[in-house]
Amino acid sequence: MNASSEYPNVKVGDGYAAGSLEDLGQGPGFRKVRKALDVTAFGVNAIVLPPGVETGFHLHEKQEELYFVHSGTIEMEFAGGERVTLGPGGMARVDAPVPRKIRNTGDVDAVYLIAGGKDGYVGRDGLLPPGEEDRVRAVHDLAGGSA
Repeated sequence: MNASSEYPNVKVGDGYAAGSLEDLGQGPGFRKVRKALDVTAFGVNAIVLPPGVETGFHLHEKQEELYFVHSGTIEMEFAGGERVTLGPGGMARVDAPVPRKIRNTGDVDAVYLIAGGKDGYVGRDGLLPPGEEDRVRAVHDLAGGSA
């Protein structure tokens, strides 16, 4: 089933798909970002975790994961009892075989995004369409960079 029929509020165009967390579901639990936006290069889900709820431990056979906290506060616990607390903007990378569980330690829903993949970085491969060089240079200069 394609994104446009199962997720009617996701906008699908020629080479892109765009939507919001609410477009992918309601209430607590998984939001299947990969499926909804037809992401094929890596796995990606968003999770809405109510206060006081924990996920239980899980690990992976192959994929490394990156966690990004959008809102709320989570505590990640790793095998052996080590813990890390992450608030809005917090990030954590976890190797595939490392057992981890997540607990919402805050008073509001925690919303976090998990992207997972295997076999590495492809390098910097960004290109500019003709005519964009001057605009990008101007933005870079405004940010304090040098050409």
